[in-house]
Amino acid sequence: MSRVGSSSDPRVQRTRQLLLQAFIILVQEKKHIHSISVQEIATQARVNRATFYAHFEDKYALVESWMREKFQRSLARQIPASSILQRETLHQLILVVFNFLAFMRQYMKPSDQQFEPLYEIALQHELYTLLLRWLKQAPSELPFPEETLESTAQVISWAIFGPAAQWSRGNQTILAEEMAQRVLRVVIAGLSPFIAVT
Repeated sequence: MSRVGSSSDPRVQRTRQLLLQAFIILVQEKKHIHSISVQEIATQARVNRATFYAHFEDKYALVESWMREKFQRSLARQIPASSILQRETLHQLILVVFNFLAFMRQYMKPSDQQFEPLYEIALQHELYTLLLRWLKQAPSELPFPEETLESTAQVISWAIFGPAAQWSRGNQTILAEEMAQRVLRVVIAGLSPFIAVT
């Protein structure tokens, strides 16, 4: 979570990007997230520790921001911003989640397991936000209360994220595409009261 100024301020964005880029460089060099210190990130970014803490509460907040940004980029590459709730966009969304989690496992070492809850919560929240937006935009014969849409987005986001997280932790003997098809069937059934996603 940002701790200084407006996130739309170019100076704030530039400094945050410097810190994130420094962290990425250190991840690529060390291959262990847990062993990277705030001082190393600040030094690599050529800022002081106080500047780091002005932007991020701690290293964990930076890791969460890094994960969110990487996931948002993956979504943007695969799913146009103008996409709506339909079978094909749901299929693409599920595949992005499966592939992204498999990719992130390459960065995560056994010593980095403490970070898993951080990025899992962050990614599930990104899913929830996107699904809620799609649900609000979906044409419907009956208006649904906001609470119903929020609950549905919450349930569906976990219905996608849960199997993907479990699959990414295993040996992945089933292809991501096959898993995505299985999850898609469940998700479409869950969304049937809200929209015809045929």
